Amino acid sequence: MDRIGFIGLGIMGKPMAKNLLKAGYQLVVYDMNPEPVKEVVAAGATSGTGPQEVASRTDIVITMLPNSPHVKEVVLAENGILQGAKPGMIIIDMSSIAPLVSQEIAAKAAQQGVEMIDAPVSGGEPKAIDGTLSIMVGGKKAIFDRCHEILVKLGKSVVLCGEIGAGNTTKLANQIIVALNIAALSEAMVLGTKAGVDPELIFQAIRGGLAGSTVMEAKTPMILNGNFKPGFKIALHIKDLANALETAHEVGVPLPLTSQVMEILQTIKNDGQGQDNHSGMVRFYEQLAKIEVRKKS
Repeated sequence: MDRIGFIGLGIMGKPMAKNLLKAGYQLVVYDMNPEPVKEVVAAGATSGTGPQEVASRTDIVITMLPNSPHVKEVVLAENGILQGAKPGMIIIDMSSIAPLVSQEIAAKAAQQGVEMIDAPVSGGEPKAIDGTLSIMVGGKKAIFDRCHEILVKLGKSVVLCGEIGAGNTTKLANQIIVALNIAALSEAMVLGTKAGVDPELIFQAIRGGLAGSTVMEAKTPMILNGNFKPGFKIALHIKDLANALETAHEVGVPLPLTSQVMEILQTIKNDGQGQDNHSGMVRFYEQLAKIEVRKKS
């Protein structure tokens, strides 16, 4: 069984690492924050001193980091993964980053005989905990096949979308759909509530029809309870939409609705709520309409 390094034990990475331990994998873990490292070590992992040292002790290294610059730093910088990697090692980058950056890092890894796939995920903390994430993969089919057994321990759906970078392109498409769904849900619920209809009853009435969605099922209960604890932070969704807009402009695709939702998220962030769950988008509409969408009792 492969020895796996896992770098990045945040909201998503920590439960993912624990699921690999439950599946019987030997894990060497690292994070700049010592607290989650202690927790994962208590669950059976061993700790590494940095990316280079983790790579030197493992066959496959998984990274789960906030954005493109963090992945470049961990993989390419001094004391990074490539400095400890042996030819034939595989990097599975499960961060959500810009597709062109995935391609850039993979090209530099290939110069040292190191393979890489990009494998961003969707599903948030609950699905990271229960191992039912959707995983979108870009890379060579042979490397995907080699890593498939590991990925299915983390996700319910694991799909090879194309060459390196295709996973992150697919994730950007996913994040556009999620953001626009939450905006539409928020707008509709504020309308119904302001017009005097119980928002719980609106939810019950429409959830089984064409308007029903996974987003509606996940986010409506949070909105009704005023629970905006992350989960998936507004600041991270801003990062994803920024990558989507940048990528779209590079390939010549206008994203008018994405641009509007980006400005809504920026407004919420400026109000000091950037660390809240992206379901908190409803508060933008609540502020405009001077009403809250909450349970009656």
